This record gives sequence, structure tokens and C-alpha cells, in this order.
Amino acid sequence: MDVTGALGAMTGDRYRESLDDGREVWLGGERVKNVAEHPAFRGAIDEFARLFDLRLSDPEALEIGTFVSPETGNRVSRSYTLPTTPEELRAKFAATEWWMCESWGQQGRSPDFMANVVVGLHDFRDELEKNRPGFGANAAAYHRFAMEHDLVLTHALGDPQIDRSASPLDDPDLALHVVEENDRGVVIRGAKQLATLAPFSHEVLVYLNGVSAQRGAERFVLWFALPMNAKGLKILCREPLGAHANGHSHPLASRYDEQDAMLFFDDVEIPWERLFLLGDGMLALRGLSRINAWSMQSTHIRFHERLKVFVSVAAMLARSIGVDGFRGIQEDLGELISYAETLRLGIVGAEMSPQRTPSGLLAPASSYGLGFWSAEISSRVVEIVRRVGASGLIMQPTEADLANPELRPFLDKYMRGHDIGADRKARLFRLAWDLVGDGFGSRQELYEYLHRGDPGAGRTRLLRTYDRSAVDGRIADLISSPLPA
Repeated sequence: MDVTGALGAMTGDRYRESLDDGREVWLGGERVKNVAEHPAFRGAIDEFARLFDLRLSDPEALEIGTFVSPETGNRVSRSYTLPTTPEELRAKFAATEWWMCESWGQQGRSPDFMANVVVGLHDFRDELEKNRPGFGANAAAYHRFAMEHDLVLTHALGDPQIDRSASPLDDPDLALHVVEENDRGVVIRGAKQLATLAPFSHEVLVYLNGVSAQRGAERFVLWFALPMNAKGLKILCREPLGAHANGHSHPLASRYDEQDAMLFFDDVEIPWERLFLLGDGMLALRGLSRINAWSMQSTHIRFHERLKVFVSVAAMLARSIGVDGFRGIQEDLGELISYAETLRLGIVGAEMSPQRTPSGLLAPASSYGLGFWSAEISSRVVEIVRRVGASGLIMQPTEADLANPELRPFLDKYMRGHDIGADRKARLFRLAWDLVGDGFGSRQELYEYLHRGDPGAGRTRLLRTYDRSAVDGRIADLISSPLPA
């Protein structure tokens, strides 16, 4: 894949311009002419652009978030680093921490997350090469290509929810599949969900989710990368959650509604150089955890930032209405802090006990258990903030209300807080509503639950892979003879 003319780390203007590439994006039954100019998308795109520019303009952020490519001399995203030492691993995740802090932990599909998936793809290249000659080289070349162009990527893993009780062997529409191989590559047909950030991404990376790997269904097993403007690819967006016309500012929803999309592949041709795996379900299953070795840590860091936001918002809500001294509220706030601290320690532990991969890279310790714990406690976090804010989360004046001179005296008298004016209290509660109440907050919580994969299936996988042998042996020795009375 060609990196001639690659410009390295993305700028805001380059990012906006790059989205006007002829991609077929559909929203509300209409085709979007230019994603970057559509009012429903502009807030999220502007926020990405702001972060790209900040990473290059602020000297500290530049050092944290980028490094000089030894091949081209371009500044490139540190998220694409292939770490081999503890120092490189630390620097890599320092860049993650910067991005997640700047975005308040709200960007589940940040560029850092998918860049780390591409690092995993590169790490798995030797096994991919065994699938078909050239596939491993394709993976290494794609890492180089994505890094030098600083691609914003999405992924699409799930099959359409048509009939989960049926097999794609009975109905090929149930899963994306190969319909033809030719000299140029393969032709695929079907659909994939849920591609978060799809209309805002440059390319999509498709790789197997575990459900599709079943005997006799190998033509449904494929890994590839594809530009979002590929011929035959249609992108269907869900209802936007960040565009509101009734006066509420929605400070998070207006900036961090990443969009989710269904991808329809209408006989799309994938060139051979963009293919990484074909027709080997067991290899794909083994590779799934390998290629997520670094992206899981990115997810932990992002969720930790999100938890810290919940802690502060909940504490500020409690103080604003004078309940911060109540024993029950203090217990709830302490519970929130315990979650944030548990995750922080898990993040540190995973980085401080790294593992050497078969290709020689250094990866954090496997932390899927921590990920599934995070998925489980996310709903409890939302519940606590709802309990603290109570009915105030529902009834708050808008900015238009606050600006109305006839209404304002009543708002100042009856809608002020314990030690906070009506205006700042309203904005605080509306921020909390963004987190736990409106469509954006509900989407974020559902996303948090599903982002790491199905928790039930994940626990089953942990059961199969957890090494109990040492303790099992000790217990077997203990019960092999009568125990003392």
C-alpha cells in the first residue's frame, strides 16, 4: 500500500476535507452530500478536528501524542507505536491518556482505539501469513499505510439481527460472505453492524466476531480493510443524538455523538492486498484476542476517564442541592470512587506486568476479566447519578429560559441551588442529563455494556482459558488423604 505523499499526523482541515470523498452515507432516508457539512454531524467532526489540531499545536501534546516516522520523517500518531520496551509501552499509553482526558472519556471509537487494533493486526501477521501467502505482509503494510496517513478507522464485527436462531448456511443473508474470487481479489455481499464512527471514518476494518466461526461456514470468515467510499458500500446511520433545537446545550451529546451505522456490501470487490484472512474460523477466533491486546487497554483508559467524570458530576450535583452530607449519598459517592480506583489499579497492573508476544512486541497483561467487570458496573454508575440528581435531572431551565428577563427572577428564586446560581446549576444538571438521561446517555451506557463483546460469552471464554492447574493440583493433594479432625 502506497505511502507516497503521506502527510502524517492529521490536521483539522485535512480531516474535514478527507470526508468529502463520494462516500454513500444515508441519514433519515436521504443521501448526505458532504458529511463534514451536515448539521447533524458537524459537532462531532469539529471535535475530532479540534483534537487533531491541539495535538499538533500544543508542544506538550505534540511530544506525547506523536513521534517521528523513521521511514518518512513525518510526525505520526503514537497510537501506532509497535512497543518492544516498557518505556515505549508507557509512552504509547500516555498518548491514549491524553486523548481520552481531552475527550472526557466519551469517544468509544476514538482513533487511538482502532490504531491499537491495527497494531494487533501487525503483531498477528505471521499467523495470517500461514492462512495464505501474502496475508501477513498485507497486515504489516496496512499498519504502515494507516500510520503514515493517520487514518481514522471504524470496525464492523456483528452480523445483521435477522434470525439469530438460524445458520448462514441456510440463509446467506445472515452474514457477510464471499461470492466470488478473481485475479483482483474477492467480491463480498451482505451487511455488518454496528460500525461506530462509520460516516466519520476513512476506512473500515472487518474481522470475525466469534459467532460466525462455525464448521462448514468458512466462506463467512474474512478479515479485510476497505475505504468508506468503496463502490457498492452503503452506510446507513441511526438517528442523530447530538442535534437538539429546543434550547438545551447538551455539551456532551453535541460534541461526542459518534454515530453508529449499518454497512451494506452490495457486491463489493476487496483487492487482494487489502485481505488479511479468509476461510479459517479457528484462526480467526485465536486472532481476535491477539489483535485486541493493546486496544483493550485503550478501552480501560477511556472508561476510567468516563468514570472520573461521573464521580465529579455526582459529587457536584449532591453539593448543589445540599445532600452531600447525607450518609446514603456519601456511600453512593464512595461506591463510584471505588469503581474508578479499581479500574485505575487494573490499568496500572496490566501495564506493569506486560507480556512478550510471539512477534516480539510488548503488550499489557490480558485483562478481559477487567473489561467484563467494567461492562457490568457501568449501569450501576448511571443508576447512582440518577439517584443523586433525582427529579432535578428532568426539570431544568434552558439557556433560552435563563436569558428571558420575565422568567429569570423566578428561576433565580426557585431554581437556584445550595451554593450555586440558577444558571450554573441548570448547566450542571443538563450535563448530568447528557450522561444518564437523554438518548445520548442511554446510547453511551448500552455501548459501554456491549463494547467489549457479549459479557456472558466473555465469561465463558475466561472459564475456558483461565489457568487453574496449580491450585487444582494443591487441592487434589489436600483431599487425597483424610483431613485432620
